[in-house]
Amino acid sequence: MPTEPRPPVSRRKLGLLGVAALIGAGLIVATGIRAREDNSAKLKEWTDAQSIATVAVAPPIARALNPTIDLPGRLEAYSRAPIFARVSGYLKSWNADIGARVKAGDVIAEIEAPDLDQQLLQAKADLISQQSSAQLSEATLNRRKTLLASNFVSMQEIDERTADLNNKKAAVKSGQANVERLEALAGYKKITVPFDGVVTSRDTDVGALINAGGGSGPAMFVVSDISKLRVYVNVPQNYVPAVRIGAKATLTMPEYPNRTFAATVEASSQSVDIASGTTRMQLGLDNAGGELMPGGYASVRLPLLRDAVPLHIPASALIFNQGGLRVATVGSDDKVLFKAVTIARDLGKEIEIASGLGTEDRVITAPPDGLADGDLVRVVGPGAKGKPATASEKQDVKG
Repeated sequence: MPTEPRPPVSRRKLGLLGVAALIGAGLIVATGIRAREDNSAKLKEWTDAQSIATVAVAPPIARALNPTIDLPGRLEAYSRAPIFARVSGYLKSWNADIGARVKAGDVIAEIEAPDLDQQLLQAKADLISQQSSAQLSEATLNRRKTLLASNFVSMQEIDERTADLNNKKAAVKSGQANVERLEALAGYKKITVPFDGVVTSRDTDVGALINAGGGSGPAMFVVSDISKLRVYVNVPQNYVPAVRIGAKATLTMPEYPNRTFAATVEASSQSVDIASGTTRMQLGLDNAGGELMPGGYASVRLPLLRDAVPLHIPASALIFNQGGLRVATVGSDDKVLFKAVTIARDLGKEIEIASGLGTEDRVITAPPDGLADGDLVRVVGPGAKGKPATASEKQDVKG
């Protein structure tokens, strides 16, 4: 069966089809370009967002987390007397050993001093001789005065006898003073206790050679009044103004782990030790029961009184590098600003700041590495004020 011939397509239709094809192709190309531009814009926005560090901020906390400071202390007797011999000789006896409770005036030892005894006997004999000589001189003067009216003696002789009598009386006074001095020394052969207390040391025994004075060896005895103790604490210089005289402190002892003892700050040395940078403070501690011992160690908790409440920040906020000890803060424009700070106390998880920050500062709690002054950051969580500008917008502003 023969096919019928198709009518020829006109040139006009062919032109319309070509135009339609070109328009379709242009739409496809435009759609692709638009999609690519949208993707590029989104990628740029994401890249800009990722280039800004995200940080969490928190203001410094104004509160006294722990208004005390714990320091080591040393107990000492409130009164302590090393007892040395005043005379030389040999120890004849002693009556009180270490740990013995003694009263003021008790004799705890006696020294045998034969040399001193002989000196005292000689001084008494010399005094008797001087007194006899003075009596004879006085009697002679009185007899000469009775002969003065008859001109049997001259006035010159009377004057000489008077001067001789005065010399003899002076010699008697000197001899009497020497006897009293030796008698006083003889009284020191008995060693007595100066005040009520406990014998905390005995470094002598019967028959030991005793030398007078305190520069030739240890003390014979040490007597301590332990009814009240002194507690010495070395306080760092920056805490000294916060420790007030009259403040009540709490002490703990290793021998009494479940007990505390109350003490009172009594005095300060008012000077700083160059080697340690601390000031020695003295506390008074009642020890009427005699439970605590001088020389012992104590942990002392002192209250700190301050005119202003200190600021605290997390320990993770501190940055220490070539710029020193600093803290990174965020300004109102969400830009980083580093501030130098000084530490008052390290409390572990928190740091007590002495200077450098205010309560209005926004402190970056965990600053990332590489952060620099003027860097733009994104603040999240509490303290965020709004979305910061992107890096590209920042660049456009700079031109």
